[in-house]
Order: sequence, then structure tokens, then C-alpha cells
Amino acid sequence: MKELTLKYGCNPNQIPARIFLREGGDLPLTVLNGAPGYINFMDALNAIQLVMELKRATGFPAAASFKHVSPAGAAVGTPMSDALKKACFVDDIEGLDDSPLALAYARARGADRLCSFGDFIALSDVCDEVTARIIAREVSDGIIAPGYNEEALALLAKKRGGKYAVIAIDPDYQPPLMERRDIFGITLEQRRNDAVIDESSLTNIVTANTTLTEEGRFGLLVALITLKYTQSNSVCFARGGQAIGVGAGQQSRVHCTRLAGDKADLWHLRQHEKTLALPFIPDIKRPVRDNAVDTYLSPRAQEAFGNGGWQGVFIREPDYLTLDEKQAYLRSLSGVALGSDAFFPFDDSIVRAHESGVTFVAQPGGSVRDQEVIDRCNQYGMLMAMTGQRLFHH
Repeated sequence: MKELTLKYGCNPNQIPARIFLREGGDLPLTVLNGAPGYINFMDALNAIQLVMELKRATGFPAAASFKHVSPAGAAVGTPMSDALKKACFVDDIEGLDDSPLALAYARARGADRLCSFGDFIALSDVCDEVTARIIAREVSDGIIAPGYNEEALALLAKKRGGKYAVIAIDPDYQPPLMERRDIFGITLEQRRNDAVIDESSLTNIVTANTTLTEEGRFGLLVALITLKYTQSNSVCFARGGQAIGVGAGQQSRVHCTRLAGDKADLWHLRQHEKTLALPFIPDIKRPVRDNAVDTYLSPRAQEAFGNGGWQGVFIREPDYLTLDEKQAYLRSLSGVALGSDAFFPFDDSIVRAHESGVTFVAQPGGSVRDQEVIDRCNQYGMLMAMTGQRLFHH
């Protein structure tokens, strides 16, 4: 297939629309089910690069959950604790521990379940039945992967009344070195970002703390590779082989950090014993449950669920988490990794990161205030590596 006609572009008035190769030849992908749209392909083609790169860097199968050309979550297939399984609503999935790919998607989807609503999924490996069973019950627009086994494809093809978008891509496809895009009739051309992120990216440690643990190395690699495919400015918090908070597309770096940090805090608080014990009504729909958890962890929980507002969601009014309980829980955290796609112009992002248990930091460096940022990391006992590698993505 040399080109694929799409229903429309970013918006319904943007007709005609298609995908094709400028250099000619067959597309390196096949649509196995459904009719993916323009934005679906923007998500899919960014997300598949992310998961392939994560797998190359870590050796583990990887998954990503994309929305509007940025990852809501990205992860590799490492084991999950019982609390994390319950927080991600996958504790009932039979065979989960036997499928690293399913673990990767459970983590990626579970990073920010609100933002993953209606996601486009990318998998680094052939989709198996266990992974497909997780996807089958989530609200999602489509998936891209190197392939699908027979059972997985049968499950996915039933989603959305048979209209779920399923794309298979050639895992050996290599794009041209140069890439182009047209804006206002003018063509911009640049070398594609083929910079490699691996352990060598983390060797220039500039802080007094120089102990980069395996946990820290793993987290920083996940964070930096996630940022490479996230709309800039961007900051990523990571832990346990997954992104736990992505702050994307903000003009101010500290606003990226606050956004990502707030998301990371929610990821941790979803594993608090009170959150895990929420008394949901039987057969509550998954999106309703996700929204209820988010509301429960917000400052407006008692306003929302008090005076009978809990009815229709819970079997009784929940036991609320107090501000003191939240703060005590978050203060106990450490070992979180933080990556930034460009330098920190001030130390304010480090101050905010400290509040969310960050121990390991990676950023390009190059600010006139680098020393202030280093000093603040030293104050908190953080390790910081300067990669010398900016990761802007637009």
C-alpha cells in the first residue's frame, strides 16, 4: 500500500487528508482493523518510536499510552506490587505476571488514567492475549505494534463495535535521516532526532552525591526517553520502570515540573491504603471509577462526596484522606527520578521536585544558573547528571 486516504486531518474541515512516503514506495504499516485518523497516526508514529527506544535502552518490552501527541504514560514490563496492580485496576487479570508486555501496558495506562482515557497505544512487541484482555476493557482509540497473535487480534477487533483501529508496523523500518514539514506553505527541513539515550548519557554527574543506583539509572533512562517524544517544554517523573508524571507543552519549566510533580503525587496516593479501600458500588464503570479516585484525592473531595454526593459511586461515604495524611505519605517517598528536556533556568523546579521524593535528576545543563541548581540538589542530597543533550520535541 503506497498511501492511505484518511477521513479528514486534525479537524473535520481539513479535507482531503492522507498518509504516504515522500520518497515513494510502500508504507511500512498495515491497518488490520478500523479506520485510524490523522491524529491517531500522529500519536501512533511518535509512540512506536518511544517504545522501540525504551526496549533498546532497557532490554524490557515497553508500552506507551498517547493522547494528543504526548505520552500520558510509558513503561517497561517489570513486576508490579499488589498495591500497584490494585491501583491500576489490573489485580484481576489472569496471567498478568507471566506477560512482561501486559505489565508494561498496565503500568503505562495506570500512570495517569484520566489522561489515558481514549488513548492510542504503542507496544514494542507482538501483542499477546493477556495484553489484549487489558486493552479490551479500557476506553481507547487504537493500537500500533509489530504484530498480534491470533487471540489478541480477535479480541481487539471487537472493540468499539468492530471499529477499533489496529495497526501493524514493520519493526525493521528505518525512516530517512532528514525530515520535513510544511507550515504556512513553507517547508522546514531538519535531521531527525536520532540521538541515542543510554547509560553513557548519565556519566557526567555534577553533584556531591555520585551514587547512581540501578533504580536511579533505570528511572532516568525511562524519563529521558519519554521526554524525547513529549511536546516541549516537558518534564518527566519516573519510578520502577515507568513514567509516573509527565508535564508537557508548558511555556515555563517550573510549570512543567509542578504539573508532572502533581501527577506523580497522585500516582503515589492512589496506592495509599485508604484509596485502595474505597468502597465502590458493584459494577461501576471504569471511567467513572477513575474520575472518582481523582476527585477523592483532590482538595474538593468532601465537597464533592459530602451531603449524599457519594451515592451512585460508593456504597457508603468514604473515609477521607486528610491533608496531613497526604503530606506525611508523600514525605516518606524517595528514589524518584526526574528528567527535563532542557536546562533548569532556576532552582525552583528542584525545590518542587524535592516535595515529590526526587533523588535522581538528569538535565542537559547550559544555564547561567547551573551552579545554583547544583547547589540546591546538594542541599537535598540529590544526584544530578548533566547530559549535554537537549530533547525538544514539536
